[in-house]
Amino acid sequence: MATPAFEDIAETFAFLDDWEDRYRHVIELGKAMPAMDPALCVPATKVDGCASQVWIMPRSEGGVFDFQGESDAMIVRGLIAVLHALYSGVPLAEVAGIDAHAQLARLGLEENLSSQRSNGLRAMIERIRLLSAVAS
Repeated sequence: MATPAFEDIAETFAFLDDWEDRYRHVIELGKAMPAMDPALCVPATKVDGCASQVWIMPRSEGGVFDFQGESDAMIVRGLIAVLHALYSGVPLAEVAGIDAHAQLARLGLEENLSSQRSNGLRAMIERIRLLSAVAS
């Protein structure tokens, strides 16, 4: 089961007719996401495997997962926002059980992204899973 925030994104994607509108929506999600403190954009938070620069900083409180993310590319920042909607607020023990690829397939993301962006998205998902496992 996806979070309410992710379900909102899925509903919006179902309403939008074409990929260009969806692409713009992803970018808008990234613009609306709070900026990550530049001091946190360090090698320890950098996600390897992304063509763009990507940083993810995990947070957990009361056994619930959250993270901050940043990228130098607008579309990637939007993808971080989509992943944030998918994972934020989920109990740490349940993060690994989320089938991110199936949820993202509902949006048609990977089939409409370049292979480099799709690889980067998979790298971000793996990093989130690793960070949540370490935090639990």
